[in-house]
Amino acid sequence: MTMGTWNMTENTHHDATWRTHLLEAAQEEMVKFERKENEFRKKDRAERAAELHIPLGEIKVH
Repeated sequence: MTMGTWNMTENTHHDATWRTHLLEAAQEEMVKFERKENEFRKKDRAERAAELHIPLGEIKVH
């Protein structure tokens, strides 16, 4: 009976560790995605401003 409890505890710990690693990986991917999205938006704003001949530096972008 003690052995069964040990295995259950070990499996629970393993599952928690696995979920933690999975969550960390997902968060890292989200940060990468957000960085790329921000870069894309910045580039897109600059391109549209250039097409419209608007000096982007004078416009406050939130």
